[in-house]
Amino acid sequence: MPPRSRIKSKRDSIKDREIKDNAPTVSLLSEPMVGRAWTPSFYTAFKILLSARVCAAVWSNISDCDEVYNYWEPMHFLLHGKGFQTWEYSPLYAIRSYAYLWLHAMPCFVYSLILQSNRILVFYYMRCLFALVSALCEVCFYRAVCQHFGNNVGRLTLLFLTMSSGMFVSSTAFLPSTCSMYLSTLAFAAWFLKNYEVAVFATAISTLVGWPFAAVLGLPIAYDILLLKKEPMLFIKTSLASLFLILVPLIYVDSRQFGKLVVAPLNIILYNVFTSHGPDLYGTEPCTFYFLNGILNFNIVFLAALVSIPALLILRCFEGTVRKTPKSPPIYLCLTPMYLWMFVFFPLAHKEERFLFPIYPMICLAGASAVDTVQKLYHKLFSKRKFGDYLDATSGLSMAFCALFCIASLSRTIIVYRGYRAPIETFMQLGQFSLEESLHPLPPEYPVNICVGKEWYRFPSSFFLPDNWNLKFLKSEFKGQLPKPFEDSPNATRIIPTEMNDQNLEERSRYVDIKACDYIVDSDFPNHSSLEPRYSKDPNWNITFSLPFLDSQRSHTLLRAFYVPYFTDFLCNYVDYNLLQRANIRDRLVRKRRKPGTHKRPNN
Repeated sequence: MPPRSRIKSKRDSIKDREIKDNAPTVSLLSEPMVGRAWTPSFYTAFKILLSARVCAAVWSNISDCDEVYNYWEPMHFLLHGKGFQTWEYSPLYAIRSYAYLWLHAMPCFVYSLILQSNRILVFYYMRCLFALVSALCEVCFYRAVCQHFGNNVGRLTLLFLTMSSGMFVSSTAFLPSTCSMYLSTLAFAAWFLKNYEVAVFATAISTLVGWPFAAVLGLPIAYDILLLKKEPMLFIKTSLASLFLILVPLIYVDSRQFGKLVVAPLNIILYNVFTSHGPDLYGTEPCTFYFLNGILNFNIVFLAALVSIPALLILRCFEGTVRKTPKSPPIYLCLTPMYLWMFVFFPLAHKEERFLFPIYPMICLAGASAVDTVQKLYHKLFSKRKFGDYLDATSGLSMAFCALFCIASLSRTIIVYRGYRAPIETFMQLGQFSLEESLHPLPPEYPVNICVGKEWYRFPSSFFLPDNWNLKFLKSEFKGQLPKPFEDSPNATRIIPTEMNDQNLEERSRYVDIKACDYIVDSDFPNHSSLEPRYSKDPNWNITFSLPFLDSQRSHTLLRAFYVPYFTDFLCNYVDYNLLQRANIRDRLVRKRRKPGTHKRPNN
């Protein structure tokens, strides 16, 4: 028979658990409960997360052209009256929200007005705001995980959030899926801490302002409130209040911008679900796409996350019957949003990396839960000290797992930065070019055309263009529809653009002749065609700036995905990413200085 001390310890443990289950709702900003495992304080965790997110704001590349042409460009138009629009912003379709853009444009406008800063600084100011918001939501999530899952799961989750390549990429992206990631993370934190009103309200903002499909992540919360807690009135009242407070101003702003009644979230659902083609005109990928993406962004944590609930079920078999805790959301239910999201999105033909952003923090939590579960299983099956603390006997397992994860994550983040930083740094050079006559002989008031061909989708936005510089498109092998500049009119957002369609059909009016270009930004890949020549070999163009750019097609598969010192540089190939200047650009200055009519032939 077990000693009395152990029976007493077990009774005390049950009593403590009952006190915890009946405890009042906990604030999102309070300190974690003191437990057996050490965890960083709320403030320390916030500083760790904020440091990581600011690094992402400064060093992360723009990996998705939709981020540029659907968000950075329209916001640039709202601020400066110039920018590109896609067909989604045509009043004919109206599936993007100007209210979402104005939420971001207003702090940028205030910043520019007060500090009179250049546009590149505004770009990075916005990214730093993203970093701050992300860090705040994540630290609340960490606080809630410590409270609900235990300190060991909490500190593992904090490490995975901080170090993962996926969070590095997603946390400062200007995308609705990133906005939904912030708010879903906050909603889960409130849910774990039994702040159900905050959980419902955050989910509503995530769905209506961010991305309508984020409502899927709110289903487990609704299930818990309606069926387990049996609080239908709380859910209905909070949902209706959220709908009124969010949807009314959203419709008002969008309707004023488009010049007609618009419910943008509804339009997105109608297009993606109820049209004959939906989103499958582009971006279709095989079933393995998301699995490979998960391994690249979270490596072994992603694999652990996939087995988090099965591992808990195995542990339950060894533990036997566990007393239910009706006051708190069940652990299994808390992990289901990740599986539910995968169940909905993995089978779809249209796959994009950004579609998984809303569950990135849940992947970290599920991975941490799996590691903690394996530690408990190992303790029960193999530890000689059955009645000791499982953390004392299994700390080596978690430390080895975390070390491998951190090394792989840093390796992935480094290769993404080193290999693909060239486009954004090349366009950053334009500011210096526009100010130095030795580099750019044309006066500042002269309009300059900078052209892109096959590199159109790596353009980092008009925030990187100096005044009087304009982006133009050259014909390339791309056969889809390119974006079009907004009209130069006070009511430009209400004008239905001509030569624009929702079928991704090529519009040849987007292209200019190469004779209209003063500069070209191009990557010098060895494979070329008549539509994508090697402009750097053309004597009519001079290379004025160049950076190495990773050639993924001619590089080792593993070493192009993860950086390994020496081996990546030795076994991977790079090409030149060039800023090309027209060789006779000074002739334009001479032609501009001639008096009108002096070059004309005399009349007969």
